[in-house]
Amino acid sequence: MQIRGDRLRRAVRALHLWLGLGIGGLLVLLGLTGSVLTFYPELDALLHPDIRVEAGAPDWDRALNTVRQAYPEKQGPWRFEVTGKPGAIPARYYNPPERAGHDFRPMMVWLSPDGSQLLRRDYWGEYAVTFIYDLHYRLLLGETGGTVLGWLGFVLLALLLSGIWAWWPKGSWRKALRLKPGAHPHRSLRDWHKLTGLSGLVFLLILTVTGIMLALPEESDTVLASIGLPVDPMPHVHSASTPSVQPVSVVHIVRAGRAALPQARLAWIETPPEQGGHFRLRMQVPGDPSFRFPHSYVWVDSGSAKVVAIHDARQARTGSTINNWLHPLHDGSAGGLTGRILVALCGLLPSILFVTGVLRWRSRRQG
Repeated sequence: MQIRGDRLRRAVRALHLWLGLGIGGLLVLLGLTGSVLTFYPELDALLHPDIRVEAGAPDWDRALNTVRQAYPEKQGPWRFEVTGKPGAIPARYYNPPERAGHDFRPMMVWLSPDGSQLLRRDYWGEYAVTFIYDLHYRLLLGETGGTVLGWLGFVLLALLLSGIWAWWPKGSWRKALRLKPGAHPHRSLRDWHKLTGLSGLVFLLILTVTGIMLALPEESDTVLASIGLPVDPMPHVHSASTPSVQPVSVVHIVRAGRAALPQARLAWIETPPEQGGHFRLRMQVPGDPSFRFPHSYVWVDSGSAKVVAIHDARQARTGSTINNWLHPLHDGSAGGLTGRILVALCGLLPSILFVTGVLRWRSRRQG
C-alpha cells in the first residue's frame, strides 16, 4: 500500500510539473492582466487626463441630447454610467455600424459632468485597458477565445490541486510549512514555491472557479440547474411603445425607477431607441455585492414614465444569487478597496510560482 501511495504521489508530482511547464505561462498572463484590471477605470483615467474633471452635477437629459446631436446616425439605445462621484459621465453605444463584424466593439464616450460637451471618444478594445481586458477575458480571440479559456480553466484547476496533493505532508506539518534559512538553493526554491502557493491557494482557487463560470455561463447555469439551483430568467419586456408628443424627461424616468426600488442605488441608465420604447435602469439593492454592474433592473416606459417590469435581485433564487457573486469575487470588488488590493496582489503569485518552479526544475536537471 505504501509503495502504491509513493507511486501515486510521484505521478501527481510529474503531472504538476508538466502542467506547470505547459500552461504556467498562461496562468502568469491571466494573473498579471487580472492585477491590472482590478483598477482599470482608475488606470484609464490616469492615462487620459481629458476625462479627469470633477465639477458639476450630471444632467441626464442634456447628456442624451448631446450624444444624439453629435452622432445622429446612432439612433439605438445609449447606456450612461451613474458613477455616484463628481466627474465625467461615461456612456456606451453598443454595435456601432462602423465597427460591424467585430464580436464586441461598443463606442465609448465621456461627457462633461453636466452632459453638455464630449470629452473623449474611443472604441472598446482599441485603447490600453480594454485591450488588456479582452486579452484577459478572451485572449483577443472573441467569443471562441472566451470558451477556450473557460475550458482551460479546468486544466489550471488541476494544476493547483495537483500542487496541493504533491505537497501534502506525510509527517510533521510544522516542518512542511517551514522556510529553512541558509538552505541549498534547490531547497530554497522548493520552499518559496510551496509557501507562495499555499499563501494564495484559497484566492487562486476562487479566482479560477469564478473565472470558469464567467467564461462558460451556459454550461455553468446548466450545472447549477442540475443540482437543484436553477437560475431565474430575466423578464421579457416588449420594446414597442407609443411615443408621446412630448417625451418624458430622463429625470422623471429616474424618479419612477427609484420609487419602484426605493432603497436601491442607480448604476446605469439605458435609453430606448429614438423611436421610443422602454428605459432600463440598472440598480444596486442592499445585499447586492456588485457596485458597477448590479443585478436589479427597472423598466420604465419612455412615453408615460410608467414602470412596466421589475427584476429585484433580493428575490432571486440561489442559482442566480451565486451568479451575482461571480464577478465581484473575481475582481475583488465584493470586498471593497481591500478586496481589490488582495486580488491585485494575488495576480502576482502565478509569476512567482512559475519562476520558482522553472528554476527548481532546471536545478534538478543540472544536478
